[in-house]
Amino acid sequence: MQARALYRRLQKLAIPVLLVHEPGGTSLGRKIRRWLKWSEGTDISPISELLMFNASRAQLIKDVIQPNLATGNIIICDRYTDSTTAYQSYGRGLDLEIVNSINNSATQGLKPDMTVLLDIPVEEGLERKGIRGHDRFEQENIAFHQRVREGYHEMAASEPERWLVIDASQPRRKIAEIIWDSVSGLLSREGRLRE
Repeated sequence: MQARALYRRLQKLAIPVLLVHEPGGTSLGRKIRRWLKWSEGTDISPISELLMFNASRAQLIKDVIQPNLATGNIIICDRYTDSTTAYQSYGRGLDLEIVNSINNSATQGLKPDMTVLLDIPVEEGLERKGIRGHDRFEQENIAFHQRVREGYHEMAASEPERWLVIDASQPRRKIAEIIWDSVSGLLSREGRLRE
């Protein structure tokens, strides 16, 4: 929701922008997304999850992200390598070095200028999801989600200059303004936004 709000705001300012999400964004990515999130009766191992996320990501980077960056577009990506690290390493228990190595191979070292973490206590986040269909990850137990949240916090603490951590219990408009303040500051420093 916040990614789409930021996308619309940049569009209104006539700033070239593209919104993508992971896994997805390509034909291959959409197929992988269905497998990863909605496959029933299939036990997908943590290493298979890691490789599938990164197969989708590598295709997205090759077909969509790199060509758009080459033309000067801003890319807003709803989830990226940090999500994979949080879920597959911290949540599933895969070795952090292996996860980082595979992530880096898939991305060819491409990192975001800014990563936004909308932080909320696990129980409250799951409650917000409500009765809508829960994917494979949302069906995991509270301890899994707590490990994922702790992983996000550790990553944010290790690179505070890249991460924007926001208390997601605030009103949506307030969150959008916090995000915009940071993004507009970054764009101004790059000379892409006139104040």
